[in-house]
Amino acid sequence: MNQVTVDGITLTLARPVELNLQWVGQDELLLQLLAAWMVIDERDIPFNPRLVGKPGVGKTTLAYAAAKRLNRPVYLFQATMDTRPEDLIVTPVIGPDAKIQYAASSLVSAMLTGGIVILDEGNRMSEKAWASLAPLLDDRRYVESIVTGLRIPATRDFRIVVTMNEDSSTFEIPEYIHSRLQPQIYIDFPEADEELTILKENLPFADNEILKYVVTFLQRAHKKDELYSVRDGINIARYALKMSAAGGNSPLELMRLSVARILGNEAFPYLD
Repeated sequence: MNQVTVDGITLTLARPVELNLQWVGQDELLLQLLAAWMVIDERDIPFNPRLVGKPGVGKTTLAYAAAKRLNRPVYLFQATMDTRPEDLIVTPVIGPDAKIQYAASSLVSAMLTGGIVILDEGNRMSEKAWASLAPLLDDRRYVESIVTGLRIPATRDFRIVVTMNEDSSTFEIPEYIHSRLQPQIYIDFPEADEELTILKENLPFADNEILKYVVTFLQRAHKKDELYSVRDGINIARYALKMSAAGGNSPLELMRLSVARILGNEAFPYLD
C-alpha cells in the first residue's frame, strides 16, 4: 500500500491507471497538449488545458497518449454530477483496525507523486466541486482538505488535463474556472481516412470491407451533425462480427441489425 505523510497525516495514495488506449488521430492535437504542459523557465508554470468535443471523439485517449509520451504515472478521475469536494481531495475511510484512515483521490495522488491526472468529463461537476480546485488551477498550486485540515501542495512535475463533452447533460462551468482551464483544445470528428485508421487499430480482425462500410455510415452522419462517434462505429462493426460468428449471416448482411441494436432505427437513413 503506497502511503505519504503530509504534516503528520498519513494519506493512502490511489494507484496509477494502465489503459489499453492508442491515439491514432492528428499529431497536431498531441503537440498542442504537450506544449500546454511545458515549462520553459523556472518561473514558469504549466497550463491546465481542457479538451472539448462531442462524446466519443477521443478526448480521453488523447490525454492518456500525451501523458504516456511524458513517461509519467497517469491517474484518472471520473467526474459526475454528485462529485463532492472531498471526493476530489481526501476521503476518510474505516481501516481494518476500525480506525479512520485517509484516502487521497487520484487527483491528489498525482499532485504528490508528480503524475498526470485526467479529470474526465469535468463539466458534469457542480460549481461547489470546482471551487475546491480553484487554488490548484492558478499559481498557488495547492488544494485544501476540509476533512484533514491539510493544505496539500502539488509537486512541480504535476500536470492536469480536463475533458469536457459538448452535450446537454452538463453544468455551466463558472467563469473563474474557465479562465483557469486554458488553452482550450477542440477535437472534432475525424476525417474519413483517420476514421478508417482508428477502426483498423481497434478492430484488426475485421475485413476492410466492413470497416469502409462503417466509415461511410459515420461520415454521412457527421455531415448531418449527428452525435454518432467512431466509438459507435467500432461497436457496430464488433457486434455484427459477433453475430456472424454466432451462426448468423455475413457481417455485412448483419450491419443493419447491428446499427438498430447499437444506435436505434433512427440511424437507418445513414446506411447504404
